[in-house]
Amino acid sequence: MPISIIPIARRGVALGILRIAGALVLAPVSLLAQDPAVSTPLAASRPGAVLLGDLYAQVQRVNPRVTAARALAQAALARVPGATRPPDPQVQFGLMNYTLPTLAPMPTLGMRQLQVMQMLPLGGKLTLAGQVAGAQAAAAGERAQEVTWELRGDIAMSFYDLYATDRRLDVMRGTVRLLQDIEKTAASMYRVGGGRQADVLRAQVEIARMVEDTVRMQAMRETMVARLNALLDRPADVPIGAAALPQFPDSIPQRAWLDSIARGNRPMIRAGLEGVRAAEAAEKLARKEIWPDLQVGAQYAQRGGDMGGTERMGSLMVGASIPIFARDRQYRMREETQAMTQMAQADVAMMRADTRGKLGEAYANLSRARNLAQLYRSTVLPQAEATVASAFAAYRVGSVDFMTLLDDQMTVNKYRQELSALDAEQGKAWADLEMLTSRVLIDSNKNSAATRGDK
Repeated sequence: MPISIIPIARRGVALGILRIAGALVLAPVSLLAQDPAVSTPLAASRPGAVLLGDLYAQVQRVNPRVTAARALAQAALARVPGATRPPDPQVQFGLMNYTLPTLAPMPTLGMRQLQVMQMLPLGGKLTLAGQVAGAQAAAAGERAQEVTWELRGDIAMSFYDLYATDRRLDVMRGTVRLLQDIEKTAASMYRVGGGRQADVLRAQVEIARMVEDTVRMQAMRETMVARLNALLDRPADVPIGAAALPQFPDSIPQRAWLDSIARGNRPMIRAGLEGVRAAEAAEKLARKEIWPDLQVGAQYAQRGGDMGGTERMGSLMVGASIPIFARDRQYRMREETQAMTQMAQADVAMMRADTRGKLGEAYANLSRARNLAQLYRSTVLPQAEATVASAFAAYRVGSVDFMTLLDDQMTVNKYRQELSALDAEQGKAWADLEMLTSRVLIDSNKNSAATRGDK
């Protein structure tokens, strides 16, 4: 029985083709395992994966903006009791009718005096001043809450950017390994005359381009890590693990419900309403400024008597301020506070309009990203993977060239990267809705790997 002997070079080419074939067959399966639509995300399987809920907790503890906002709210609250108290009394001590330069009391006329004066605002001015200070303190507290939600949004934006970058890096690195195997086999085939030099050059160009993209993407990841560390008040080079995608709700709340929640629950709007309340109280207070402020006082004096004893005297005083410049002062204060009230009301209207607009934008982004992600999982990716399988079958019988097969596989990889970007856009949209409504809408401590399936 004749025995056919395969040359060593051609045997290596044959083995290389088998490796490529196996890689191309398994590439859709292995890369598909990275897809959160059908299995555990790589971010969740890596040690040290970062949960968004952990970052939320850290930023509230360590970020200086939160500390500063809370301190400002405490300072405003500390001013409230003092606003309801009258001015401090004035105490005066004097020496009257003393000779110079000896400072000896003149006979009969020389005396020592002690005087106490207290100003008493009338017309409920202190009560109104307390209302102004209380509303301003409440507004400062609401602004501190708004800072907390804004920082949550900043953390979420950087977190989801990091997630999308990690997933793109995973696909890129897997593609580089696949291209390197293809390039080696194509070079072996070319050396023995079984392949084309164009295939080798194309594979080398694709490897160089993919390596360049990987290096660029890794630099972008370092930038995102530095941004997250800045929000956490840490050195920029502190390493951060892979971002684990949270589990998103199965359905989106109704737009009208979100609008109603944002209108009454967003701290920035509540702070604006407190600002209106403070401005209205200040306007009432300005109308009371035309009332005179009452001043009462008592005076005690003593001097030496003619018979060697001490004569003691007392006096009571009552006075009042006279608003002789009311046209230029008190009436102008009324105009000022009226304008401030109008400004505060306009600010609230602007905040509500801005919130409605941003909420509508976030809602549209969420719906778009969610629908596109479902389309990719149910239609685009399966069809692209079926195209790769069909191209491989055709390649084996020689009806499709090698580069067509490679282009089909690169298209699948591009779709996987786009799907990761859509998942990140969904997360960003949910974070925007949470910031605008000041309500937790997703469980940021629950990883999507536990329950997420093909949707």
